[in-house]
Amino acid sequence: MNIKKYPCLIIAAFALTACVAQTHEDELARGAELLVPFKQQLQQTLVSGLKQGPGHAITACQLQAPEIANALSLEGIVVGRTSDRLRNPANVSPGWVSPVMDAWLATSTEREPQIVALADNRLGYVEPILLKPLCLTCHGSNLVPEVTARINELYPQDRATNFETGDLRGVFWIEFPAGK
Repeated sequence: MNIKKYPCLIIAAFALTACVAQTHEDELARGAELLVPFKQQLQQTLVSGLKQGPGHAITACQLQAPEIANALSLEGIVVGRTSDRLRNPANVSPGWVSPVMDAWLATSTEREPQIVALADNRLGYVEPILLKPLCLTCHGSNLVPEVTARINELYPQDRATNFETGDLRGVFWIEFPAGK
């Protein structure tokens, strides 16, 4: 094809590429925005529980985290969190989340939030949960006996310990209708 004969096609291709890139950025921003209330309420629950002790924080997370997720799952939006090393077996990931999480586990450098096209004109957004120093209280390798006892009581199949600061602890995810 002679490029000189079709300058409008070239301009249209560049414009389409820019439009697709902007749409992707808009979808990422929307997913991140929709996830904010979930992350904020979980953090408030954790901080409040920790003020009463780490054992209480574990109980608060066990009871309140599912309630928060359910309360925010409205109007076609579904929110959650998961990990490859679950503490709570109820947090098994939706199938579309696993490939993203697996890719992030394979590398420590490429962990940017992702948008995934889902069926029925829906989108999925997933972002990493990287372990912070405070998280070591319940997810580290040197747990105090109170924490170990509470985890063993509530989660006998727990796999969510022995993490280090910066490790990929899991992911936050959200499903939502596209184009709204």
